[in-house]
Amino acid sequence: ICVYQSSARGTVKDKTNFNVDEDVSALRKAMEGLGTTEKTLIDVLTQRSNPQRQLIAKAYEKATGRTLIDDLKGDTRGDFEDLLVALVMPPALYDCHEVIKAMKGAGTTESTLTEIFASRSNKQIRELSEAYLAKTGRSMIQDLQSEVSGDYGKALLVQQYCTHTSSESMQALYEAGEKKWGTDEGKFIDILCHRSVPQLRQTLIEYKNISKKTLQESIKSEMSGNLEKLLVAVVKCVQNVPAYLAERLFKSMKGAGTTESTLTRIFVSRSEIDLIDIKVEYKKLFGCSLYSQLESEVSGDYGKTLKCLCGQEE
Repeated sequence: ICVYQSSARGTVKDKTNFNVDEDVSALRKAMEGLGTTEKTLIDVLTQRSNPQRQLIAKAYEKATGRTLIDDLKGDTRGDFEDLLVALVMPPALYDCHEVIKAMKGAGTTESTLTEIFASRSNKQIRELSEAYLAKTGRSMIQDLQSEVSGDYGKALLVQQYCTHTSSESMQALYEAGEKKWGTDEGKFIDILCHRSVPQLRQTLIEYKNISKKTLQESIKSEMSGNLEKLLVAVVKCVQNVPAYLAERLFKSMKGAGTTESTLTRIFVSRSEIDLIDIKVEYKKLFGCSLYSQLESEVSGDYGKTLKCLCGQEE
């Protein structure tokens, strides 16, 4: 399973003077004996890059005969446990874990699937598919087919096959939607999901010229339900992935109760890709810093860990 390189726009970077043996012994000391030293777990796991955490996990297992994930599960609880375990997984495997969780049990969590498939690059989706096959022995596409149906299911599946759109796409979208009564969902799905991002950006501009409405406005007026949410998410991600994820974070903390699973997933999966940009967009969109929002919304060791991943404002 591939491990990505840390990006310059991530808040978590490789630790300089990284010493795997020191980290392993610090983690063991934090978890063995009576009580757990949560501060050590937080410091080690939030201040090393994912490739470094993979090395720690390997060395930990070699030293103890137990996996680091199992020991974390035994020593921590709730959202804090979920967050630390997520940090120890390779990125593609973590996405795979989230997709499996979204499809498990009664009813499917479409919002999770929409977020993952709309915001990941083609390369990340390929790695996710490989991780899924390695973990379950089944094809992710086949499992999705049996779990999600209708136009939403179709669009989700098409997200994973990337071909190129033609220059006639804007006209086709307009003909399929605004111009006639009733919407040809298939055409929307076809063009929006068989995508290369630069082409789609061009499509958005030209669509507006033809139809005098943004594509997002058209989708909202022509469609409903999960399909509408997915296509809107695709359009938002074509324009600006960090802004889309900033909005997801805001919604997960708004109103009564916080959706911790969404917070955990976005912080873990973007902390080495573009969390700095997400923070910038968050402030622009909502007028306050993401860090200060965390301070008022999440507490305890879980909150401390998220704040370490977030980093205070630059």
